[in-house]
Amino acid sequence: MDRNKDISQVASTVQRVLGAESDAIRQQLDILDMNVVDKLVALFSECTGKILVTGCGTSGAAAKKIAHSFCCINRPAAYLSPADARHGGAGLICEKDIVVILSKGGATPELVELAQIARAKGAVTVAVSEKEQSSLTRECDLWLQVKVDSEPDAFNMLATASTLSVISVMDAIIICVMERTGFSREEFAVIHPGGAVGKRLLNM
Repeated sequence: MDRNKDISQVASTVQRVLGAESDAIRQQLDILDMNVVDKLVALFSECTGKILVTGCGTSGAAAKKIAHSFCCINRPAAYLSPADARHGGAGLICEKDIVVILSKGGATPELVELAQIARAKGAVTVAVSEKEQSSLTRECDLWLQVKVDSEPDAFNMLATASTLSVISVMDAIIICVMERTGFSREEFAVIHPGGAVGKRLLNM
């Protein structure tokens, strides 16, 4: 076994993947509809209910991160499992809520059904996906396009660049909401007293 050759191959792959993912995130600046982004910033800033974020598989992992970030800026949010939703979990959805549904292709049956339930309950529904003409986007009030040309793996199937792009776009929107609502360090210190971040906030 040639150890140096193995390390060189790993370094080459890491460089290629990080470069592809960085490019995918930058690409969103050319794809994003800023009118839709502005509407979402206003919706999230003025929401008097909850922000529920959902998705299946890798999108579900991204949804959990996004919901936590909303909580960190004092916007009550939670991850809603699409599997649990169709077995009574949809009772969490209320009329003043916003339901954000992450789905790369927009055809996942559980998510389409969840969008229908949310709209029937009077919540605002937002699809975050690649395709405008999909079963999901037809059921939602707003569509935010996040799209990548390809994933960096050899099969173009592992949702890495696409998932990071969704998280990055939502990060940017969440920071816009921070600015729009005037979220302060003092508020942050109240809800985030733990860890290194809490220590920094409490010592300011």
